[in-house]
Amino acid sequence: MASPSDPVFSLPAAHLARISDPIRDLLSRAPYETPQQSSVSIKSLLQSLLPPQNPQQAHRETTNLLLCLAALSSAASSDSPTLYWIPKPLSSAADSAFRDLSLALRFSETHQLVAALAAVVLPEIKGVIRRSCVDETEDDFTAASARAPVEEALVAAHQFRWLVSQVGYPHLGSICAMVIPCALTALDHWSPEVKEQGMHSLIHIGKNLNAAELGWYEEPILDACCRNIASSDELWQCVVEMSVLLLTCTQRRNPRSYWFERILGEMLGHLERQPLNKERRIAWLLHIEPVFDAMGLVLLAHFRRIFSLFFQWMHADDDRTVLLVMQRLHSIIKLTWIRKSPYIDRLVDELILLYKEAATRKSREVIRSHILHMLIFLQKSKGLQFEMSWKKHENDPDLTQLISSFAELPIETPMNG
Repeated sequence: MASPSDPVFSLPAAHLARISDPIRDLLSRAPYETPQQSSVSIKSLLQSLLPPQNPQQAHRETTNLLLCLAALSSAASSDSPTLYWIPKPLSSAADSAFRDLSLALRFSETHQLVAALAAVVLPEIKGVIRRSCVDETEDDFTAASARAPVEEALVAAHQFRWLVSQVGYPHLGSICAMVIPCALTALDHWSPEVKEQGMHSLIHIGKNLNAAELGWYEEPILDACCRNIASSDELWQCVVEMSVLLLTCTQRRNPRSYWFERILGEMLGHLERQPLNKERRIAWLLHIEPVFDAMGLVLLAHFRRIFSLFFQWMHADDDRTVLLVMQRLHSIIKLTWIRKSPYIDRLVDELILLYKEAATRKSREVIRSHILHMLIFLQKSKGLQFEMSWKKHENDPDLTQLISSFAELPIETPMNG
């Protein structure tokens, strides 16, 4: 691979001007006001990355232009307060200019340019983010902010996420030794916005590296996931998606892994402390299925905590929570057959109660269909234990339709677990 100081990365001034001048013009006309609480202008920071009229170090100017285009392009897929002011035409022009820059440097694909410059660009981005991180010897982020403005880290985090997103499988594996440490540095930052960009980057990394490539870094990656589960509400969905993906990618063949215990335990702990937080429970229910699939029978060790939450959420006010709980319950029963579980009686009772409550819900028919299928599955898997639990409800006048539907089904041979 060519060195970033190689002439192949040094465009003539006329080429640099042809690519950068339209961006310079659009950027200069973009309205921007420096936030009151900030002493740094993001717009000025980006303008400083554009090449001067007579560049002295063409390869350095090329690298800076790449960083400017990455930041501007990233605004197209972000509602970040750092980049919200960048107009869509400017973001689109930057994306086109990035492709032009790749072609001018004789790369047919943009991912080739990112990979070629990764050895220079990614350590630089990592260093910018690290400068405003909280040091272990510091009590808060005040001292970190004094060393380097957080705005620099915010821009660097968006640059990093966008650049990483340009490289997919299998090409990302060639630069994973530079990409992963940079992502972990972003996760260690005190700013939620910087953390979020690191999380999105790790989600992309998890989807575009194979298990062997991730395996070299699984300990620090999973430790970072675990430490960030305590993040704020606005980051919860992102941290759950990231943790589930990376946990299952690296530990799928080892359901008894310590990391399943630790990460699932951390998540359940936060949900137990905020069981009524609708956004948190929905995000968790949406993303947790792969962890259940990977753990299989090991889930039995977590039944007390899981069922305690599910029995609450089955009667939540919003139908989406109820439907997601029903789906996850079905998966758990299918994976474990609820072997030797004391929860059968309680589960049947809660399903019957939910069936009655569903009469006033908008998703009544869908919920009741889930309940019927759940009862059928329990009857097949638990046999006599289910029949004993069902018996106390079979004469309930409010269950006429359910009893009728259940009675019309062919009798199955129980598969007791």
